[in-house]
Amino acid sequence: MGDVLSQEEIDNLLKAMNSGEIDPDEIIKGDDKQVKNYDFKRPAKFSKEHLRTLELIFEHYSRLLSTNLPVYLRKNVQVGVVSSETVTFNEFTNALSNPVILGIINFQPLSGNILLDLGSQIGFAFIDRMLGGPGESMDKLRDFSEIEMGILEKMVTISTQLLREPWKNVLEVEPVLERIETNTQFAQIIAPNEMIAIVTLNVKMGDVEGFINICIPYMTIEPIIDNLNTKFWFTSMAALDNSDHRQDLENLLRRVEVPLKAVLGKSQIAVSDFLGLQVGDIIRLERRVENELDVYVGMYKKFSAVPGTDHDHYAVRVTSVFHEDEEDGSSSAGADE
Repeated sequence: MGDVLSQEEIDNLLKAMNSGEIDPDEIIKGDDKQVKNYDFKRPAKFSKEHLRTLELIFEHYSRLLSTNLPVYLRKNVQVGVVSSETVTFNEFTNALSNPVILGIINFQPLSGNILLDLGSQIGFAFIDRMLGGPGESMDKLRDFSEIEMGILEKMVTISTQLLREPWKNVLEVEPVLERIETNTQFAQIIAPNEMIAIVTLNVKMGDVEGFINICIPYMTIEPIIDNLNTKFWFTSMAALDNSDHRQDLENLLRRVEVPLKAVLGKSQIAVSDFLGLQVGDIIRLERRVENELDVYVGMYKKFSAVPGTDHDHYAVRVTSVFHEDEEDGSSSAGADE
């Protein structure tokens, strides 16, 4: 309801109109208000600030993908954020063509799921590379076989686990891949008219280029929507940067795989003898049977051990540990002898 004028204000207004001080036409024009259309089918639930923060989160995510995917694919992969927008879930699914690669991710502790849409072109390139090929896509798309689905599930699982770190500035999440769907009809995680935010990533591996779409329903992140602003994001990021990452680095290093080998002995023979080796020939090593074996971690000698068996497998039992100073001393002592 508009403001109510008092009798005195009404009298003053009438006097001003009669005297010509106020033009009635100007009053009518002045009352015109700018009316903005509102589409109730597409409510504006995500602001520009929310989308900008999501872009910052997934820029960090893109860097993690660019670093971690080459470890498994043995090929350079470039990932970057292309755009972010808000649409209805129905518009998103209608824009997809079967077959698709839709990873349905449980975004714990938030109630609800998000979707990771891996483009079919880049999906086939990943499969080709994981099976020993050059990493090329297919000219004509087809359905995925069970073996190919197993490979895709591994790649999507890796991508899902990498979501944890970028979201730390907003919320500690534990994303879990529930399943992968290749048909949009079986990926209806929310109502068709619900609003979602889509962040599109461009993925380039060699000559193959494709997209990854991250679909984030408003209902899923509604409890933390107020935290999706750049001020909160940068404040949280600064707090994390000031923390001690020593324990995190140690945990990461503990999961690194290193080659381990036990050397039975060494010998030198002529090339002619090597070419003439037959089954049953004996090669004499410089080490005696009762001597301990050298165990190497990578290129460095770290242990001494005695050979044996464990059930049906060959094994060694560690008898001593070499440290760097001890190893240098033993090397020099061996040289003196």
